[in-house]
Amino acid sequence: MPTYIALSTFTDQGIRTVKDTTRRAAAVKELAASFGANMTNIYWTLGEFDLVAIIEADDEQAAATFAMSVGAAGN
Repeated sequence: MPTYIALSTFTDQGIRTVKDTTRRAAAVKELAASFGANMTNIYWTLGEFDLVAIIEADDEQAAATFAMSVGAAGN
């Protein structure tokens, strides 16, 4: 299964609710399965990006669909 790396930043909404970020990460990990993907790791970082997620997915379409679904949540 191919591996993808997602570099993410919090939106204003996401930073306002940052205390819930670990709970949201667990929910996103569950959501990944519905797209045929597996978020194997998530790292909270400092600097230009707030998160780095390692995702395994069947193909680019599954990875992109999953990423767009997560992005649509607005965090």
